[in-house]
Amino acid sequence: MDLATIKPGTTVVCTVLKHPRTDDRVSTISRLMRNDPENRRALRTAHRMRQQRLNVYNRGNRDWVSREHPAVVVRPEVGASWTMTFTLDKVADLKNLEGFVGVKAK
Repeated sequence: MDLATIKPGTTVVCTVLKHPRTDDRVSTISRLMRNDPENRRALRTAHRMRQQRLNVYNRGNRDWVSREHPAVVVRPEVGASWTMTFTLDKVADLKNLEGFVGVKAK
């Protein structure tokens, strides 16, 4: 994976090659996966639906809200792939995940 040859603004396809052992790298992969336009759309829709289903009730003459747990849209499993626009702020994250994520220009 040579990130120096990829120009900013190009669309790249990333694939999880190996499952990382640390939670930090798992969360980094999940954060990068959320940059996929389909995943963004699904997260936005899930958030909107959760906001519509808020349960507001009265407790001690105050409004309380019981909220749902957020949807798990992205799962960094082996073989999962996503597309995103390559920018320079993602270079450090992709270098950190070099053995775990494969990157190809689309």
